Amino acid sequence: MERALIDLKGITKLFDGEIILDELNLSIRENSFVTLLGPSGCGKTTTLRIIGGFERPDRGQVFFEGRDITDLPANKRQLNTVFQKYALFPHMNIFENIAFGLRIRKKSESYIRDKVRYALKLVNLVGYEKRSIDSLSGGQQQRVGIARALAVNPSVVLFDEPTSALDPEWVKEVLQTIQEIAEEGVTMILVTHEIPFAREVASRVLFMDGGTIMEDGKPEDILDHPENERLRQFLSFVSRS
Repeated sequence: MERALIDLKGITKLFDGEIILDELNLSIRENSFVTLLGPSGCGKTTTLRIIGGFERPDRGQVFFEGRDITDLPANKRQLNTVFQKYALFPHMNIFENIAFGLRIRKKSESYIRDKVRYALKLVNLVGYEKRSIDSLSGGQQQRVGIARALAVNPSVVLFDEPTSALDPEWVKEVLQTIQEIAEEGVTMILVTHEIPFAREVASRVLFMDGGTIMEDGKPEDILDHPENERLRQFLSFVSRS
């Protein structure tokens, strides 16, 4: 069995007195592709942000490879996040956008060149190094965001609904890129409403509601044979939308 990379223990988070996460326990193993599903406000994105270091839990601890990282800043964690919005720098070309995290880490120019080329190859954008951000489609911009996340060799990549801000024509290319990266064995946690994609690619699906995990298992079990009535309602609603 693959080793545990991330462990959330008793995570509770409140916003304005409202419980968003309620004593959440979750373990993520190496080389897994975990998909978080659930209605808006169920705690999916908050879970991702706590793992990534962008939010701090009110109670509970976050462990990475057995080490408590609850108070560790986001830029010190061996994780990287791909956001809904591309969060790219418009004044930088593609190469410099991808190289940004490596320059902060004071890597050599030869190392940066090699890593940027490798990242561009992973997202099928070889030859785009000198292009400007505004010359790209939304799907291509999101793929640059994915390349930037991968360039720093994170142990885990977090995706927060990476297709939600895209036009339908660009969704497929981004999902295909994520699938190809998953096939490389990169550990990933994806928040999404793309049910068919989760069924095809994820190794594990979690359904969240009310700040807790209601069901957890293989995609074929969770999505095709849901035991929880709330999950059945959610899947029925999503299939109609």
